[in-house]
Amino acid sequence: MKLTSAALEMDFSEVKTRIVRFIKEYVDNAGAKGIVLGLSGGVDSATTAALCSQAIGGQNVLALLLPEKETFKQQDIDDANTIAEQFQLQTQLCDMTQALDGIYKGIPTFNPADRLCKGNIKARTRMIFLYYYANQQTRIVCGTSDKSETMMGYFTKWGDAAADIAPIIDLYKTQVRKLALHLGIPKELALKPSTPALWPNQLAESELEIKYETLDLILFGLERFMTPQEIAEQLAIDQAIVERVKTRWLANEHKRRLPLPPKLGFRTVGNDFRLPKHTY
Repeated sequence: MKLTSAALEMDFSEVKTRIVRFIKEYVDNAGAKGIVLGLSGGVDSATTAALCSQAIGGQNVLALLLPEKETFKQQDIDDANTIAEQFQLQTQLCDMTQALDGIYKGIPTFNPADRLCKGNIKARTRMIFLYYYANQQTRIVCGTSDKSETMMGYFTKWGDAAADIAPIIDLYKTQVRKLALHLGIPKELALKPSTPALWPNQLAESELEIKYETLDLILFGLERFMTPQEIAEQLAIDQAIVERVKTRWLANEHKRRLPLPPKLGFRTVGNDFRLPKHTY
């Protein structure tokens, strides 16, 4: 197997068809009245929103814009509104500032200098807003996580990863960008630098310390049981880089699973007690 950009090529027309069918089937089986998702103006949420619109109609998709004062950027709001208009989504602007301030004040040991813990509160507060609207309006929550960041554990547990479905979670970031272009999302949004927006000036590639073009090929190789040495040789990079990616991928497995139960009964929830698809 050759690790080149060609290895990540897909028939994006077929990809779109399969994801759209998946979304529609899930909503129908759930008996939901629609979908709610967070729309940040980034490529992952824009692509997911576009797919949801094509699956059930934009009028049935509620996009929440969830700014807060510390990371507010008008350009992100404008980008989100561009996607909402293009794909005829319903939108609701929810300023999280007051809710966040209340949470900060309510935690006796809250430390504003601990930006990771503070940032995770923001991600989990977004989840609260999404599920409130889902409960209130009989919608399902659609996640916007991609495969690159999910494998790297680059998300908040029970925060941005909390959702009922995750339509693009089996696509690497570079594949999501190509799908976005295929869907007609403006190039400047499809190629916009990714950020979780948990603190000012946060950029995903800076924190991951690697470009997605390289990261995706490393992950692609690991997914196919290639050794770090084989991957490093093919990509002409230091093996230590591959080892670092592999270590982070494995160390974050707990973030990708339901809480681990001990095996006590005949069938165990989340382990070997799974219901068939038609009983969603």
